[in-house]
Amino acid sequence: MATSRLPPTALTLKQFIQRQKVLGLYRSMLRTIRRVPDAADRQFLQSWAREEFRRNRGATDQDAIRMMITQGNMHLQDLQKTLQLAGS
Repeated sequence: MATSRLPPTALTLKQFIQRQKVLGLYRSMLRTIRRVPDAADRQFLQSWAREEFRRNRGATDQDAIRMMITQGNMHLQDLQKTLQLAGS
């Protein structure tokens, strides 16, 4: 009998892809926040984004995670549009 070489907590392909989407969203969010001109607003948004991701770190329900990714993308698009309108 062959033993699996994968660790017992290995991610499934769907979980891996979802994890990559979350990490990509997090990076994009922080990159976009860096473009905010006001230092106080930038600090507030960075704290907010980090806290939201940290608070939802333990989520395991795939549908809930998908919903959070969608909401995060909507927040990111709103922020990008606002910065574009502000001319930064």
